[in-house]
Amino acid sequence: MKKTIAVYIRVSTTGQNEAGQRAAISEWLTAHGHDLTTATWYVDKHTATTIARPELDRLQAAIFTGLHVTVVTWRLDRLSRTQRDGINLLANWCDAGVRVVSITQQLDLSGATGRLIAGVLFAVAEMELETMKERQRAGIEAAKERGIYQGRKLGTTKAKPARAKKLRDKGLTQHEIAAALGVSRTTVNRYLRESM
Repeated sequence: MKKTIAVYIRVSTTGQNEAGQRAAISEWLTAHGHDLTTATWYVDKHTATTIARPELDRLQAAIFTGLHVTVVTWRLDRLSRTQRDGINLLANWCDAGVRVVSITQQLDLSGATGRLIAGVLFAVAEMELETMKERQRAGIEAAKERGIYQGRKLGTTKAKPARAKKLRDKGLTQHEIAAALGVSRTTVNRYLRESM
């Protein structure tokens, strides 16, 4: 079995576009003498607060069957925004002999020093996420005090509930439906209950 390079891209929602990450990684691969046609691309449209993502699961399975020797990503926070999950993920990959490269941070995490730096960067990513949530909560509270925030209007949804039912009827799992719609599995459960 020929070992290949894996590319991992993640955007937070289905409305975001991965083109910027794809272009930057393609440029890096070409500049480092890698053939773009032999790289395997894994693209998730899902939050990084959980590592239960379809393409990340597929990548991990490929790593542990020995298919990939290198994983290239745009930034480490594409892999995880929590320190514990990020460090565990990298430790498992490094133990399997996989080199991990973060192109925008110019990091090659193949050794102990790289893992130490990665731990710090995952902590920073987690802190950034918490700060963003705190700002959002503070903004909502301020808007409520001024009487201009009423929350999401009743009946509005992030995706079309009928689409969840159609995807279930096609045989997709709730996890797959959630990824396809860019919503949580809890939301998928609610959509499916409402469509009954």
